[in-house]
Amino acid sequence: MSSDKKPKKPYPGFDRRVTVVAAVLMIAFSLLIVRLWSVQVVRWAEFRDKSDSQRIRPQNIDAPRGMIYGRDGLKEDVVLADNRAAKDIMFVSADCDIEPKIVAARLKTLLGIDPSAFLDQVERARKGGQPYRQISVKRDVPSDVLARVEEHSHFLPGVITVVRPQRRYFYGKTGGQILGYVNEIDPASLKKKKDRYKMGDLFGRTGLEGRYESTLHGRDGEMLVTRFASGMPQVLTNAYGKMYVKYDSLGHPLEVLDDVIQPQAGNPLYTTLDIGLQAKAEELLRGEEGAIVVLNAATGEVLALASAPGYDPSVFVTQGMDEERRDALNGKPNRMQNRAFQEHYAPGSIFKIAMALAALEEGIIDENTTFYCPGKYRLPSGAGPWHCWRRQGHGHLSLVDALAFSCDVFFYNVGHTLGVDRIHKWATRFGMGGPTGLDLPKEVPGIMPTKAWREAMLKKELPGEPWNQKWFPGNTINLSIGQGMATTTPLQGAMLIALITNGGHRVRPYLNKDLAAEVTDTSLRPKHVALVRQGLLKCVEKGPPAPTGTGQTAQIEGMTVLGKTGTAQVAELKARKPYTDVGLPVPRGLLHHAWFVAGVPELDPPIAVCVLIEHGESGGDASGPRAKAIIEHFYAGRQPAPEVALAHRAESTP
Repeated sequence: MSSDKKPKKPYPGFDRRVTVVAAVLMIAFSLLIVRLWSVQVVRWAEFRDKSDSQRIRPQNIDAPRGMIYGRDGLKEDVVLADNRAAKDIMFVSADCDIEPKIVAARLKTLLGIDPSAFLDQVERARKGGQPYRQISVKRDVPSDVLARVEEHSHFLPGVITVVRPQRRYFYGKTGGQILGYVNEIDPASLKKKKDRYKMGDLFGRTGLEGRYESTLHGRDGEMLVTRFASGMPQVLTNAYGKMYVKYDSLGHPLEVLDDVIQPQAGNPLYTTLDIGLQAKAEELLRGEEGAIVVLNAATGEVLALASAPGYDPSVFVTQGMDEERRDALNGKPNRMQNRAFQEHYAPGSIFKIAMALAALEEGIIDENTTFYCPGKYRLPSGAGPWHCWRRQGHGHLSLVDALAFSCDVFFYNVGHTLGVDRIHKWATRFGMGGPTGLDLPKEVPGIMPTKAWREAMLKKELPGEPWNQKWFPGNTINLSIGQGMATTTPLQGAMLIALITNGGHRVRPYLNKDLAAEVTDTSLRPKHVALVRQGLLKCVEKGPPAPTGTGQTAQIEGMTVLGKTGTAQVAELKARKPYTDVGLPVPRGLLHHAWFVAGVPELDPPIAVCVLIEHGESGGDASGPRAKAIIEHFYAGRQPAPEVALAHRAESTP
């Protein structure tokens, strides 16, 4: 049955709405297609990198520090500092199938750990959802202890060993102040050097470690490790210290991608330090506060730079040495200060060497000049008196005898004529009272005064006393014998005697073998150097027939030794009177500092030695024998034994 009804027409406006919807859908799909094209084609590389950055993490591989070498007598390239494999015991709770408290009890027996502290770390890792996080049990475990742990490894599930490089100082305290120490880099240093460093890296603080940090610090390696949205890769090492990764702290299995970038060890540093001689010098300083410096007088190579007391740099990188570290940093007297170049003292009578050379070069005296020493000296104005150390006087002396017997009155006369500014000119030319150029940080320059320097200083200190601000003639008299405002370091004392030993040239002291020797011509006339040498040789000679010089304690049979004693006053003599008047010992703090400088010009290599003993009282008694011992020790290994020499002669006999 058919229907006569006509189909209904769409309501008015339907076609228009369909058209609009179709257009909107077409535009939307077009935008989606364009967006997909942009994301998947145009910006594919960008989004791939972002994806990889979420999936792949670079894992750092620490680079070992460069090795430091020295010498030992005739033996070259002796290792002073290197890196050893430190073995740390760690615990991973996910690998432990028994109660952690059982493992804790066993570790207490084997390692002496605190079980409660250990279990607290385990619990924090569990609450943090990181069962695979490595928990430090004990760092840098000795081999015998590690062997005991490995014997019980079956009863210690979850306990693993991780190997890492750690700084090692072969000779401990010997040379410790020269080598310096390392510890973790601080935020301020990291901000300046973030291109090569990360938090936790070791950073040189003092000594050679600090001065040559950029040389010794290597470049870390890297391996790319897959990662998940959370969890930190847990680095493991094999028995040889090679790093690998198996999982992260949440237990996700990880894999290393592409080639591993191997770390580059720091560059080695070859030094001039004679570690055997350094050990001898430190032995001679045991129980004292002072310094011994030994230089190659011809080149300036530093052979020994001993200071007492010292410290062992190992305490800054070794676990469980907190007390020793605190003692090194805060103990009294200061162990961190190298008295050879970081402390300055009145030079006392060793300064007479510089005075003699200055007076000869300025034409004030010559080999025939004599002064009469009655035991005291007054200025032409009548001011004084200034006494000679030998109160009965020396009588008439020439320069050679004035040096040999260390006559103060002779040099009072010389100093008054020279004047402070000419003394300053020559003393600084010889390297006194200024930087020496030593390649170690924090060198103290000392003081070599001038009129202008004193006046500028006292204007600040005594602004309302202009009459006290000028340089007085009496200041020059004190300066003439190395007292008053002049201060120098033992290193500068060694440079001064090196100048006489090598014939009149100033040397720049250095430790790094890669630095070329710097020898400066001081324009000294050879005859003047030779005249001063005569005085320093006579100082060491024993009488009779010649009278005995003040440095006789350094005399070595069959060897030419130049020497000069020095006794530097540290307190007014009247402060000692309450003790000396009643026959009591003078307190150590009131005793004079004891200097001795010595040179050996005729052997190869020629050496220059400076010994300073704080409050040693007498240079001849306290420092001279030590200088002698250093010289004998140094040359003992450089002379063939008698039987060897005889064998050589026998072989050469036709």
